[in-house]
Amino acid sequence: MKINIEMYSNLLLSLDLFKDFKEEQFIQLFKNARYAINTYSKGQVIHLQNEVCSAMDIVLEGEVSVQKIDSSGNILKIIVFSGSDILGANLLFSSKHVYPMTIVSESRSVILHIYKELILSLCHSNDRFMSGIMTEIADKSLMLTEKIDAISMKTIRQRITEFLGYQYYLQNSYVIRLTISKKDLAERLGIQRSSLSRELQKMRADGLLEYDSRTITVKETELIRNGNCFGGK
Repeated sequence: MKINIEMYSNLLLSLDLFKDFKEEQFIQLFKNARYAINTYSKGQVIHLQNEVCSAMDIVLEGEVSVQKIDSSGNILKIIVFSGSDILGANLLFSSKHVYPMTIVSESRSVILHIYKELILSLCHSNDRFMSGIMTEIADKSLMLTEKIDAISMKTIRQRITEFLGYQYYLQNSYVIRLTISKKDLAERLGIQRSSLSRELQKMRADGLLEYDSRTITVKETELIRNGNCFGGK
């Protein structure tokens, strides 16, 4: 079945960028314009590092991640985007409009690609859309910069602790059930799988946690509740 813009019009019109558009006007603007809606499978590359950015992407379904792969083949997941998140706006109008990192589908995902000509047309048609694009460009650039800085400055133990603290908040339990593999967790934390395993073993030896293939049980509960780090490297 061919995917068209009408199938996602309610979702898109709920976004701040499109709130001032009436549905008929919105669909008419897209009718003869350059856009594409594509489906990607889990693990499929959406954009390669150094690929020219020709469109702004909106995640309609699923999750996608921004990844950096070093010369040794290690993967650092910078950030994960999900439903209604926007990618590429900050690159599309840059003088060097290429992807600095690789964009990968984390699950089955559906992405709306809005090409530059349509973006300009939407800006011309609606001041709120133009203001929203400018805010999006500024916010995404700041978000990625802060994320990279935060990852690069934290120890492995601090990254693990932050992950556990966040999962405790979501699951309301000191027995953290893992919904991703240890390999995926290492990638999200920006470390090698072997480094994650070594640090978990050290934290177990220090009496801070226990773990198996499906769960991590936090034993030093005060530090998680207070949002502090366990320290160490």
